[in-house]
Amino acid sequence: MLDFWYKLLDSALPFQWVQYEFMKNALLAILLITPLFGILGTMIVSNKMAFFSDALGHGAFTGIAIGAITGLVRPVFSAVIFSVAFALIITVIKNKSRSSTDTTIGVFSSIAVALGLVLISFGGSFNKYSSYLIGDLLSISQTEIVVLLFVFAAVVVLWLFIFNKLLMVSTNKSLASSRGVKTLPVEMIFTSMVAVIVTISIQWVGLLIINSLLVLPAAAARNITGNVRKYTFTAVIISAFSGLSGLLASYYMNTATGATIVLISGIIFFISLVFKNKFN
Repeated sequence: MLDFWYKLLDSALPFQWVQYEFMKNALLAILLITPLFGILGTMIVSNKMAFFSDALGHGAFTGIAIGAITGLVRPVFSAVIFSVAFALIITVIKNKSRSSTDTTIGVFSSIAVALGLVLISFGGSFNKYSSYLIGDLLSISQTEIVVLLFVFAAVVVLWLFIFNKLLMVSTNKSLASSRGVKTLPVEMIFTSMVAVIVTISIQWVGLLIINSLLVLPAAAARNITGNVRKYTFTAVIISAFSGLSGLLASYYMNTATGATIVLISGIIFFISLVFKNKFN
């Protein structure tokens, strides 16, 4: 199914690493997933939800643990279901509860990661699934890329439909309600999208740094842009650039791909701080 992609890279890029199928798969995965990190990250940063997206990673880890002990060949599918449910519960409770958002998220996050570790380590199976903590982008398969392609298309379509409403909710929830926007369903759709992206990415990026890939490109873009359109576009560009350069750097330096991408994103963030005052 990806034969055309392979032939295109073979003819277009005169580099030694192109001969390896795993590098072609990783490159396509980067091109699909980094734009999603960029656009979703803008709302996460704007709404101060960095802690929330980190908690989703913990929820995904628990879902993987549940899939592992129930004997699923691909525990990531159970992780998606659990993570979405986890995100919806947190969203509802933080809207209905009088407790602070940080407290609510912190409670759920702590319980989720502890439950995941207990389940994963049950019977001495922790080492088998510890790779989810670090991730391995170079292990992505053709089937997983096809799944990622459908997820990419679904998220982009949903984003186009809810972006204006989500922007209004994030800016002024009371105003959004007065305009007839059902704020809770909109938030639930958004958090579900984040949950899906975090969960399916965790096996390639790793639980320890997944949140950084959502936050850093958007945070850097926010430092150097003055309106929403430029903010979103710049976040996508920074995310894609970090992903591509991190992939190549990790190949030549023989380092962890996800961590290398995050380091490049971090460098870009600190560079953006230098120019922050010129755009604000």
